[in-house]
Amino acid sequence: MKPVVIAAALLAATAASAQDLPKTNLKIVGGLSNLTAYQDYEQPFWTKTIPEKSKGQVTAEIKGFNEMGLKGPELLRLMSQGVVEFGTATLSYFASDNPINEAIDLAGLAPDVKTARAITKAFEPAYAKFYGEGSKVRLLGISPYPAQVLFCNADMKGLADLKGKKVRTSSRTQAEFVEAFGGSSVTMAFGEVVPALQNKVVDCAITGSLSGYSAKWYEVATHLLALPINWNQQIHAVNQKAWEKLDPKVQAFITTNIDTLVNDIWDAAAKQTQLGYDCNTGAATCTLPVKGKMVLVTPSDADKALLKKVLADQVLPKWAARCSADCVTSFNATVGKELGLTAAKK
Repeated sequence: MKPVVIAAALLAATAASAQDLPKTNLKIVGGLSNLTAYQDYEQPFWTKTIPEKSKGQVTAEIKGFNEMGLKGPELLRLMSQGVVEFGTATLSYFASDNPINEAIDLAGLAPDVKTARAITKAFEPAYAKFYGEGSKVRLLGISPYPAQVLFCNADMKGLADLKGKKVRTSSRTQAEFVEAFGGSSVTMAFGEVVPALQNKVVDCAITGSLSGYSAKWYEVATHLLALPINWNQQIHAVNQKAWEKLDPKVQAFITTNIDTLVNDIWDAAAKQTQLGYDCNTGAATCTLPVKGKMVLVTPSDADKALLKKVLADQVLPKWAARCSADCVTSFNATVGKELGLTAAKK
C-alpha cells in the first residue's frame, strides 16, 4: 500500500469509531515466551489492548515461537512463505543469511539506549526495503531487549580482563568483540549457560541484564560488567500477502497501535537494564523478590574508549567486509552519519 493511501486510512481510522472495523482475527508468533518483552508487552498487547481498543472487532491469538517448537532462525523464512502471518524475530538470528541484519546491533555500536534507538530509527527504512523486496515481509516495527552485558564467574575489573577468558556469545558480532580482546568465543544455547558457568566450561556469558537475572545467573556468576555491548533488536513483521488481505481500516488500526507497543518496549528496555543491574547485585533499589550478590563493575572511561576502539578497528571493518557494497553505503548514510562513523570495504 502506498504511503499516501496508508496516511488517508490512518486518518479515517482515527475519525471512525472502533465498531467500523470489520471482524478480524489475527494469528501471531511472538518472541521468547519466558522473557519480559513477551510476557509484559507483546502478549497483553495482542490479547488485551487490541481487542479493547477495537471494541472486540479485532482479536488475536499469540504464542511465543519457542512454544511452537521453533528455534528462531527459521521465522523470517516462514513469514516469507506465509506459513507464519505475524511474527517477532531477533535480527541476530538472520545474520548468517545476510550481514545487513547486524547493521544496527554491532558490538560496541550503542553503549546506551538513546543511541540504540537513534540508529535503529535511522536504519529502519533500509530494513523495510530489504525485507519487502527479498522476503515479501512487511516491517511493522523494531524493538530491543535490555542491554546485552557480561556476566562472569571470574574476577573482572574491565574489558581488558576478557583476555584468555572463554565467553558464551550469541551472535557473530559478539564473538568478534570477545576475540578482539583476546578472549575465545563459545556458542551455547541460553539454557546451557548456568551449568557451564558453574562448572567453568565458560568463564563469562553475554545476555540481557534482566534475562540473566530471570535465569538465575546471579547464582553461578560473581561479576556483572554494566557496559551495554549490544541490544539484540527484534523485528515485528507480517507476511505481505496476509497484510494485503486485511481491510485498510484494520491495517491502519494495527499500524497506529503497534507503534505504541514498540515505544513501550523501548522505554522498558532502559528501565529493565537498570533493574537487571540492581537485582543481580542486590541493590536496595531492586523491586523484585530475590536479590543476587554479584559485584557490579562500573565501566571506566578507559573501558568506554576501548569499546569504541574495538568497534572502529575490528568489529566494523570485519562486518563491512562481509556485507554488500549497497549495505555498507546504506549504513554510512544512516547509522554512520548518526554516529560519525564510516564503514569501508577493503
